[in-house]
Amino acid sequence: MATFISVPLKKSSEVDLVKPLSKFVTASYPAGDEQSEYLRAVEELNKLRKSALGRPLDKHESSLEILLRYYDQLCSIEPKFPFCENQLCLTFTWKDAFDKGSLFGGSVKLSLASLGYEKTCVLFNCAALASQIATEQNIDNDECLKAAAKYYQLASGAFSHIKDTVLSALSREPTMDICPETVGTLSTIMLAQAQEVFFLKATSDRMKDAVIAKLANQAADFYGEAFKQCQYKDNLPKEVLPVLAAKHCIMQANAELHQSILAKQKKRFGEEIARLQHAAELVKTVASRYDEYVSVKDLTDKINRALTAAKKDNDFIYHDRVPEVKDLEHIGKAALVKATAITPPLSQKFTDLFEKMVPMAVQQSMGIYGQRKADTVNRLVGTMREATNLCNGVLASLNLPAALEDLSGDSIPQSIAEKSRSIVGQGGLQNIEKLIRDLPELLTRNREILDESLKMLDDEETTDNELRSKFNQRWNRTPSGDLYKPLRAEGTNFRNVLDKAVQADQVVRDRYNAQCDMIALLCKPENELNAAIPSANPTRTLQGSEVVNVLRSLLAQLDEVKKERETLEGEIKAVTFDMSTAFLKALAQDGAINEEQLSLSQLDQSYGSYNHKVSASLSKQEELLGQVQTAHQEFSSLKQSNNEANQREEVLKKLASAHDSYVEICNNLREGTKFYNDLTEILLKFQNKCSDIVFARKTERDELLKELQQSIAREPSAPSFNVPAYQSTPAAPALAPGPTPAPRTVFAQQPQQVQQQPQQKPQPPSRPPPPSFTPQAASATLAAPTPTGPPTSNPPPAAPPSQAQGPPYPTYQGYQGFYQMPMGYNPYAYGQYNMPYMPYQAAPGQGGFPGAPPAGQPYPGYPQQPPQQQPYYPQQ
Repeated sequence: MATFISVPLKKSSEVDLVKPLSKFVTASYPAGDEQSEYLRAVEELNKLRKSALGRPLDKHESSLEILLRYYDQLCSIEPKFPFCENQLCLTFTWKDAFDKGSLFGGSVKLSLASLGYEKTCVLFNCAALASQIATEQNIDNDECLKAAAKYYQLASGAFSHIKDTVLSALSREPTMDICPETVGTLSTIMLAQAQEVFFLKATSDRMKDAVIAKLANQAADFYGEAFKQCQYKDNLPKEVLPVLAAKHCIMQANAELHQSILAKQKKRFGEEIARLQHAAELVKTVASRYDEYVSVKDLTDKINRALTAAKKDNDFIYHDRVPEVKDLEHIGKAALVKATAITPPLSQKFTDLFEKMVPMAVQQSMGIYGQRKADTVNRLVGTMREATNLCNGVLASLNLPAALEDLSGDSIPQSIAEKSRSIVGQGGLQNIEKLIRDLPELLTRNREILDESLKMLDDEETTDNELRSKFNQRWNRTPSGDLYKPLRAEGTNFRNVLDKAVQADQVVRDRYNAQCDMIALLCKPENELNAAIPSANPTRTLQGSEVVNVLRSLLAQLDEVKKERETLEGEIKAVTFDMSTAFLKALAQDGAINEEQLSLSQLDQSYGSYNHKVSASLSKQEELLGQVQTAHQEFSSLKQSNNEANQREEVLKKLASAHDSYVEICNNLREGTKFYNDLTEILLKFQNKCSDIVFARKTERDELLKELQQSIAREPSAPSFNVPAYQSTPAAPALAPGPTPAPRTVFAQQPQQVQQQPQQKPQPPSRPPPPSFTPQAASATLAAPTPTGPPTSNPPPAAPPSQAQGPPYPTYQGYQGFYQMPMGYNPYAYGQYNMPYMPYQAAPGQGGFPGAPPAGQPYPGYPQQPPQQQPYYPQQ
């Protein structure tokens, strides 16, 4: 009765977690202590998987602890890594635990790029190992019984959890061992066995019979429910069903036995006998049908003794009426077991290897927040830079401050001289030309990376489409076209970015070509620059005038505004705030993150004051520029106007504008170079992502092709058909009496046909007589052999003669006198060895078949047999 059902473990193929996870860590986190810590954690995770799945596990709690720790770690990293087919693609392969292939309607092996699939299979192994550990417990020990009940309830809870989550965790039909029907049945079986353990504990503790009866009846109910779930299905091994049926009867018999004791205590002797009779019938059914699986000898003896004693007492003393079983009061039920809820962490020694890594939801929210923050910073900084460029353009159009410095009319203005020295210090034309030459190389490199990445996707998608058109419905994996849509959208975005960058590069080149001559003039020595600037009549009378002082004051205020903007730009770029804490708090409280609301609120709080400062700076600049333009009009009216003065002022304006253009072009080219270099890193990550997913798809494709080839090889090449009876009837006689068994075939046969086949078989032909026969007998034997019954006895073989002798045809090996003869010498060979009789066709001019020799004469050319010697083959 102590037979318990345990579940075998699933087997997994080896998976390298280090390479893909390390790639993700190095791509997502900057080099430093944090990245090194995560890389070490990846190594530890890979070792943990090998310990949990890469070796045989002992049926001990320590092995279960390793499995539970790995399951907890999977639950912990699931929200922290983007495990999916088009991002972090890891393919996990697991075999069916029952390993019966199509016999149970499921695949023997399934490969999926899903961490949920890995979690499901690991949890299945946790439940299976828990059932094995519980089965190994000593039921005679109280502590062992408690441990068995705990592990059975854990197994039941794990199977029940799989039943509720497996379909959502997998994108394809699961193998039969983890389908909801199978794991639901296994959960009920584990719960029934846990209830039986409580029944055994109550029995050993000699609790009240009413309690024990209720416990046993509840266990019988669990076993009956499990039996019904798998009665008409082949999702479990065939040994499980009879054990469940036997356990249902045994627990019901125990319930009736203990309820009969309670009836006896209440002086209900007829009820006692009825329940004992019912219990005896139940154990008799088990003994007759399921004795191979469960032994009920002790329980049968116990029930029979109690029934004999009860009948004797009732017949001689009480004479109580024995009611029918259907009229008996139903026995109550008491469920003391409950499936353990699966709420990670399940391991008592679990420590998260990636404790400091934030979940992917937080990482994605952080990425969006970072983009919002960058947009805000770029908007503020861009607004200030545009205002500064506008200010410089207005001043350059007014030839300020050069006009105030050029009152002598024959020397280089101080501002122009400073701008010339600034350009020469920055490298002059050579610097710009070098930056311009580098841009096409960077652009070409980025285009090549992008094209190669998309080509990998195109080639794999083409192969997938070809195989899909070849295998049709059998090719049941996700189409590459659907899987690559996010990657192709990302690639299209990169291509658009490159096209816009090319347009921006052309704008910078055009501006450089327009300002190239003036920039080259600023790069010349001071004496050449002075000679290139036209001289004009002096305007010394304007020195010290009020309008000049006003203009200089306004220009000084504008310079102060520019300096304030530079300081403000640095402050804006230096603003930092750790949003991960806020996102983690929101995720813990609400289970989701409202990123937009949290980000906008924080950005408004961080940059609200800077928005006001930028707006104030723009307003102040606008006011100052208006005053500058008014003062410049008055200044221009006071200056003496002539052609030379106008030419000089025009050249000075162009030189000032060339300096501003040089600074802007250099900044644009440096930003373009940095943009292309940064884009190269992004495109390399994109290329690695494409390479990884293509490699994973190729691995999945090879596995699926292998499975398809195996399934095609297992399929019959032709439909089933009935084999004619004569084709399955051997012509050779059997050595032992009785019918010869039919040959094995791959075709299904009806049971009735199989039973009738022995009667329909004709009897094999009898063995021909010895060679000493008359010619008439020979001709009669060759014409039509008469079938006879099987031989009744075989005489012992005689001693072998001095030289090889025997009949002129082969006999059975093992008998004396056997030796092989050529087929041409054997007139009985065709009938003897299941070969069709060939009609004799005489060639033209050839004589007929020779007759037999005279009576008592041997065939010429054959050894003569001794007289009165026993033949060397069994007689018919």
